[in-house]
Amino acid sequence: MAVPGEGPEDALIDAEGNVLTGLLDGRILRVSPDGATIEVLADTGGRPLGLEWLPNGKVLVCDANRGLLTLDQDGRIETLLAEIDGRPMKFCNNADVLPDGTIYFTDSSTRFGVDEWMADLLEHSSTGSLYRLTPDGELTRLATDRPFPNGVALSGDRQTLFFVETASYGLFKVDLTTEGAEPELVAMIPGLPDNISRGSDGLIWVAIGSPRNALLDLLLPKQPVLRKVVWALPDALKPKAADIIEIQAYDDDGNLVHDLRGKHPDFRMPTGVRERDGQVWLSSIGTTHLATFPTPTRPGQ
Repeated sequence: MAVPGEGPEDALIDAEGNVLTGLLDGRILRVSPDGATIEVLADTGGRPLGLEWLPNGKVLVCDANRGLLTLDQDGRIETLLAEIDGRPMKFCNNADVLPDGTIYFTDSSTRFGVDEWMADLLEHSSTGSLYRLTPDGELTRLATDRPFPNGVALSGDRQTLFFVETASYGLFKVDLTTEGAEPELVAMIPGLPDNISRGSDGLIWVAIGSPRNALLDLLLPKQPVLRKVVWALPDALKPKAADIIEIQAYDDDGNLVHDLRGKHPDFRMPTGVRERDGQVWLSSIGTTHLATFPTPTRPGQ
C-alpha cells in the first residue's frame, strides 16, 4: 500500500481501522484500510516516529527531533516534553501508555539524532534511556546507559514493561511493581529490533528492521576508533539493511509464539508492527509503503 512520502515509520490503528503513520518530512497521515483515502492530519515540523493513543483521544507522537508531542482531532500539535535535565531530546523514539495517561518512552541516544542512527549503533556508546512520565509531569528514568533502547510495550496486566535494544539485539522487561527494578533479558532477537507493540491478540509484536549484520557484530567488541572509521566510510561500504521482512511475537512469559519471514518487491526493513482485529500492519523507514497480512493462527490452535 503506497503512501505519498518516504519512511512511514510506525503504524497506529484507529477505531475505524484506518492506519496513522508519520513520514520523513514531518507529516502524519491517516490511511484508509484499503489505501484509497489518505489524509494529512498534521505536520510536526520534525520527524515523527512512534505513535500511541492517549486516554483523552489525542495521539501521542514520539518526534525524534522535538520530543513528546500530542496531536488532537483538529490537527493541533502541542509539545508535552522537549527537554530532559535541560537537554533537548535527540532521539525520542517509541512509547506505550497506561489508562491513567502515564507514558513510558525511550530516548535512544544523547549523541546522535535520527539521521545518524547507524553511527550510534557503530559507536555503541550506550547513551540511551527509558523513562516514565506521569500525568502530573513527574519524569523518572527507569534505565540509563543503554545501547539504543527502542520499542516499548506494556504487559497485559500492565505490571511489566517490555522494551528492545536495537544495538544489543535484546528484548528486556522491567518489573513496574518494584521501584528501581533493573531490566531483565527476556530473549535475544535474531536481528535489529525496532518498534514493538501489544496486539489485540495479547502478544508483544516485534518489528525486526534487518537481520544481524556480520560486520556490525564484528565491530561491536572493537575499539571505538575502529568503529568510527567504519562510520566515515562511503555509504556504499557501510552496513545495510537486508531486504528480508521479519516479524516476531512473544507472550508475556517471553515465549516466542510467531517467527515470520518473507519478501516483497515493494516492502522491506519493517520498523513498526501493529496487530489489530485479525490484521497485522507493518511500516518502514526504508520504503514508501505500508504492508498488511492476516494475523496468523497460534501454533497448536
